Amino acid sequence: MKRFAFKMILKKGCEEEYAKRHAAIWPELKQMIKDQGVSDYSIFWDKETNLLFAVQKCDKDTNSQDTTNVDPITQKWWDMMADIMEVNPDKSPVSIPLKELFHMD
Repeated sequence: MKRFAFKMILKKGCEEEYAKRHAAIWPELKQMIKDQGVSDYSIFWDKETNLLFAVQKCDKDTNSQDTTNVDPITQKWWDMMADIMEVNPDKSPVSIPLKELFHMD
């Protein structure tokens, strides 16, 4: 199982709305992410920089930020989140992969 970490950019003042939307994540989106092989997925917020830091375990060569062959559920989620995050032209979140320098089990 591989770990994948990335950062995203939250718009200023949107942390409560971001948390609210994720607290009500759609069951079909959650299941689709699991079906893609993603588990143990957490997102953290850095109040000082407004960056979101995410880490997930992936049992396949993909991750939740893969923008190839995007399904309608994911696109609908991206559309809904676009007003509170920095996004790409396709409304996918600007997602910057992070290189792992240390891990301890």
